[in-house]
Amino acid sequence: MTLSQLEYIVAVDTHRHFATAAEHCHVTQPTLSMQIQKLEDELGMLLFDRSKQPVVPTETGQIILNQARDVLRAARRIPEIVKESLEDFSGELRLGIIPTLAPYLLPYFIGQFIDHYPGVTVQIQEMMTEQILERLKNGLIDVGIVVTPLDENGLSEIPLFYEPFVLYAADSHPLFQKESVASTDLKTEGLWLLTEGHCFRNQVVSLCGTDKRKNGSQPLRYETGSLETLIKLIDKQDGFTLLPCLATLDMDETRKARIRPFENPQPVREVSLVMHRSFLKRKLINALKQEILTHLPPELMTSKKKNTVVHV
Repeated sequence: MTLSQLEYIVAVDTHRHFATAAEHCHVTQPTLSMQIQKLEDELGMLLFDRSKQPVVPTETGQIILNQARDVLRAARRIPEIVKESLEDFSGELRLGIIPTLAPYLLPYFIGQFIDHYPGVTVQIQEMMTEQILERLKNGLIDVGIVVTPLDENGLSEIPLFYEPFVLYAADSHPLFQKESVASTDLKTEGLWLLTEGHCFRNQVVSLCGTDKRKNGSQPLRYETGSLETLIKLIDKQDGFTLLPCLATLDMDETRKARIRPFENPQPVREVSLVMHRSFLKRKLINALKQEILTHLPPELMTSKKKNTVVHV
């Protein structure tokens, strides 16, 4: 049994296709297939059910694959230990971030991080929370920036900040007339939501106490993954939505006039770094954390104790 063989079976499990796995491992498909066959012969069992498309692990094969991932993480940790001892900030940092944070948070810190660590190549992928968690577990990214708590087995969370919710209402909506709002005010018609799969949608639904999937009685139903689209719809149509604070900081005065804060205790979302518990690149991830905290806008310097964390 070799580390290369373990890398090959993990690649097949990740991509569920022998040709794609071979390409990822930079070997020919016959080489990859032969090495996996050799490993299966040594173990005396099949690791994959090749009769299915896409290929899937056998029941015992899945257990072996989980162990193989742990072995590969431990092996990759050895050169990371050497780099850390030499204070060597270099290599690649693969970062996943959710769409309701990416356009608003990244500009505050990513340029400074790259300037401070020129030896690091940062690869950023914008994706849903479930995709980030899956890729962390499969070793395809190093760290994620998501909304927590998640309480996922095998993953660690490092809270960064607590981001307040605000209400954004059309000039014609009754909530526009209020100076501030409470969660009980949200049980009204006209709520616009992001599409299914966004954790921010789930938090808004939780805060409102009901799932307004049909956008109340509005004649128009529109599904979008963009907060900016929701804002523009409210500007031109009617209704209201909830926004994370970061999405409002660059608004012009006309739009800021449509924002209403929540009464205390304010609802907030907990934003955290999340990584595998046996995570690599510890110093790089800690450096990323410090860079984010250093460049946070003052509006996010809020305490969990004084507010209510809305769960995903």
